[in-house]
Amino acid sequence: MTDTAAHPSTSLVSELVRFSRPFTLLPPLVGYITAGFIAFEARPPVDTPFAAVLAKVLIGAFSAACLNAASNALNQIYDLDIDRLNKPDRPLPSGRLSMRTAWIFTIVCYVLTLALSLLVNFEFFVIVVVTTFLTYAYSGPPFRTKRLGMLANLTIAIPRGCLLKVAGWSAVATVLDWEPWWIGSIFGLYVLGAATTKDYSDMEGDRAGGCRTLPILYGVEKSAWIISPFFVLPFLLLSWLAYDGHLTGNRPFLIGLGLFLASWGVYICYLILRKPESLAVDENHVSWKHMYLLMMAAQVGVAVGYGVG
Repeated sequence: MTDTAAHPSTSLVSELVRFSRPFTLLPPLVGYITAGFIAFEARPPVDTPFAAVLAKVLIGAFSAACLNAASNALNQIYDLDIDRLNKPDRPLPSGRLSMRTAWIFTIVCYVLTLALSLLVNFEFFVIVVVTTFLTYAYSGPPFRTKRLGMLANLTIAIPRGCLLKVAGWSAVATVLDWEPWWIGSIFGLYVLGAATTKDYSDMEGDRAGGCRTLPILYGVEKSAWIISPFFVLPFLLLSWLAYDGHLTGNRPFLIGLGLFLASWGVYICYLILRKPESLAVDENHVSWKHMYLLMMAAQVGVAVGYGVG
C-alpha cells in the first residue's frame, strides 16, 4: 500500500502532517523563541531595528520547525521495522505513506532548514549544520547512535536541549559568549535524562531492532534511578549560575525559579521511582505530563527572569 492510492479517503497532506509529528514541535519552538527573547534582554541590539531582529527570530523559528519535522521523518524512515512492532498505526508502517514520499518530504524539510538558516546569520547557519548532522547521526547509518545507550541520549540532548537555546540566542546576539552556553547546558542536562522516558514503552521493538537503550541495558528500575538526577540537577545549576553572576537576568528570581523547578523535579523522581515497572506498560504515565510541563515552565520561567531583570 502506498500513499492515498491504497486509501482514497485519506489526504496525502494530512498523512504528511502526521508523519512530521507536529505535536512534538511546541517545546522546541517555545525554547527557541524564549532564547531569542533572553538574548534581546541580555544583549539589546544597538544598531538593529526591532523589526529586523523580530524577522530573524521568526525565520529562525520556521527553520527550527522544518528541522524538527525532518528529524522526526528521518527517524521514522530508519525505524520502520521497529515501528511495525511499536507503532504500527503510523503513516509509514501502516502503508498509508510510501517510502519514496517519505524521503522526498524529509529531504525537502532539510533543504528548507538550511536555506532559511542562511537568511538569519552565519552563526545560526553553523549551529543548524551541526544540529542537522546530529539528527542524522541519531537515526542513520553508519552512526545510528540510537543503538548505543547513553550516547543516544547525548545526541538528542545536544541539539534539542543545548544547541536549541544557543540557536535562539544567535538570531539576536553573538554566541561567542559564555551566557548562551550556560543556559543551553541547563536544558541539555534535562533532556539528557528525559530522553529516556520515551524508551520504556518501546522496549519490545527497540530490542528486536538492536537498539540498546538504557531500559534494555540496565532494566526498568535501574535505568529509572540513572535518569532521575537529571530532573533535579539542571535546575540547581540554574540557581547556582544566577547566584554566581553567570546569568545576567534577575538574580533573586532565577535563584528562586531554579529551586522551585528542582523541587518539582524531585516530585517527578518520586512518581517514577515509586513504581518504575509501570513506565514500561503505561504509555501515558503520570510522570510524563509533569516532565513536559516542567520543561515548558523552565523555558518560559527563565525568559521571565530576564524580562524582569
